[in-house]
Parts: sequence; structure tokens; C-alpha cells
Amino acid sequence: MSERLLYSRKQAAEELSLSVSTIDQLILSKQLAYKRQGRRVLIPRTEIERFARADHFTIWPPKRNGKTTRVARTPIAASEVA
Repeated sequence: MSERLLYSRKQAAEELSLSVSTIDQLILSKQLAYKRQGRRVLIPRTEIERFARADHFTIWPPKRNGKTTRVARTPIAASEVA
């Protein structure tokens, strides 16, 4: 990760390997903190690192019909990744 202090939504999405719409959803659901600089939404590097270290089972809310939701089925242990 580079030495930036603040990332745009697009840059944060690239760092986390997520889409910009997922970053927007994380901000709306208060799972990812942000700062405003005028009209720009900026995400601190510490928030990106915190989010990357944590386990997240649900990012998107369930659909209205309740049939589908994006939920991780089993958590991946840190030892399996490294």
C-alpha cells in the first residue's frame, strides 16, 4: 500500500479489490468511515487497513423479496491466506 493518507472512493476500491458501488454501500452502512473535503469523499488509509484486517460476512443488505443476499458462507482464517 502506498503512503497516501487519504484515498478517493475509486482508489480505495482498487486497494481493497472491491467495486466503487461496494465502497459506497460500506460508507452508507457505516462499515467504512470517511471524511469530506468539499464535495469529495475521502477514506483514510487507517480505515482501509482496518477494514482489510476484519472479517465481514454481510456487505450488501438482503433484497426485498428476501431470496438473495451477498453473505460469506464460511470465514477464512488468516493462517489459510498467508
